[in-house]
Amino acid sequence: MAGTGVFEDLAAGEDTFKFYSEGKWQESASKKTVNVVNPSTQKVQYKVQACTQDEVNAVFASAKVAQKAWAKTPLWKRAELLHKAAAMLKEHKTPIAAALVKEIAKPAKDAVTEVVRSGDLISYCAEEGVRLLGEGKFIMSDSFPGTDRNKLCLASKIPLGTVLCIPPFNYPVNLAVSKIAPALIAGNAVVLKPPTQGAVSGLHMVHCFHLAGFPPGLLSCVTGKGSEIGDFLTTHPSVNCISFTGGDTGISIARKAGMVPMQMELGGKDACIVLEDADLDLVAANIIKGGFSYSGQRCTAIKVVLVLESVADKLVELVNAKVAKLSVGMPEDDAQITPVVTESSANFIEGLVKDAETKGATLCQAYKREGNLIWPVLIDHVKPEMRIAWEEPFGPILPVIRVKTVEEAIHHCNASQFGLQGCIFTQDINKAMFISDAMETGTVQINSAPARGPDHFPFQGIRDSGIGTQGIPNSILLMTKTKSTVINLPSASYTMG
Repeated sequence: MAGTGVFEDLAAGEDTFKFYSEGKWQESASKKTVNVVNPSTQKVQYKVQACTQDEVNAVFASAKVAQKAWAKTPLWKRAELLHKAAAMLKEHKTPIAAALVKEIAKPAKDAVTEVVRSGDLISYCAEEGVRLLGEGKFIMSDSFPGTDRNKLCLASKIPLGTVLCIPPFNYPVNLAVSKIAPALIAGNAVVLKPPTQGAVSGLHMVHCFHLAGFPPGLLSCVTGKGSEIGDFLTTHPSVNCISFTGGDTGISIARKAGMVPMQMELGGKDACIVLEDADLDLVAANIIKGGFSYSGQRCTAIKVVLVLESVADKLVELVNAKVAKLSVGMPEDDAQITPVVTESSANFIEGLVKDAETKGATLCQAYKREGNLIWPVLIDHVKPEMRIAWEEPFGPILPVIRVKTVEEAIHHCNASQFGLQGCIFTQDINKAMFISDAMETGTVQINSAPARGPDHFPFQGIRDSGIGTQGIPNSILLMTKTKSTVINLPSASYTMG
């Protein structure tokens, strides 16, 4: 892939890729690379540059210069370039999707969908940015008690400066552009640090912005080991905003980064609460979709089912029948269950299964694993003392906890360290709203599995699930600050000549 078509500039050798700085594709002075391992083969698929701290400094220096000019660029021109980038992304969806298949084992059809969705996100962001940022607010002083009509305040939105964007492995293109596009339309510069697993598709995505004609230095992409440049990036004095999606690392970043605006989407233990009057066929279909798509490697995946005892047997029966029909195999073949991203992830998932089984849970399917490929398992009769009741597996295993009351289900949901999303299944809208109000989580879906999109909806978590609200309009506003200009008029005693 590295040496084909419009992406030739990225190549630094066979399946080795450069990083992007000052509008150019470059090899690191370190002369070192980082391996990207194919989850399916467990062999090295690609190599990316191991950037140095000096190269990070150079990236931020060029970003600062480029941002000053970009902030003065008319909104319509910013939007025009974003539309071009979106078109480029869709035009080159095939090679980018191929990288997603090889480096994160995303099923082929889903990989193409991610790229196309990312193009749509960029275009929507361009239009929304023009609407949001093209308006100011005019305030008169005499609207406050005791004040005369002698001051006029014009409040407008201006960029923060340089935004550091760090997406996760599972959606390295979509969750990168969900950060990059709002930052750019708002007038900021962007430094992107892609995940190692997902770096190559991320680099190809950045090249689409390059082809669209964005100014040199405005968007950069650095790759490397987190142990060498991770903290250096997140604590860099030139960072004016951090947008991060991932796991526990985000908590560490938040503690170290200091006084910069942050947008953090972290882990989730998204609960599915099933009431006695629920449409169980609908519930079962959504549990499969929500719990097992992309092998459960989604922040918004259903991570625990809390079902009323009276309907638990029937629901488990329905879900088991659907689990049996899930195809298991390689992402190139569009299998529904594909290898999880790393061997360490597979080992962690296996530990959760073994812990539950040892403590008395029922495995509805025999546990089976080949390398990073884990067959889907529904785990019934899970108790609070089991790790799987609380920990986020990020794999194709799903615990079922049988509860006696709705209050018990709500309590379990709220006792979690996470609070990203949840869902409720019932035919009683009054009960649904009552439970939604009681659930301490960022988003609650009624009669549907949790989902991030549509991408213009607000999306946020509480507790260890993150800070700041995402969704295109929210992201644009978070990446700006208010600038007030006050015109002081003559006092009331002043008269015209």
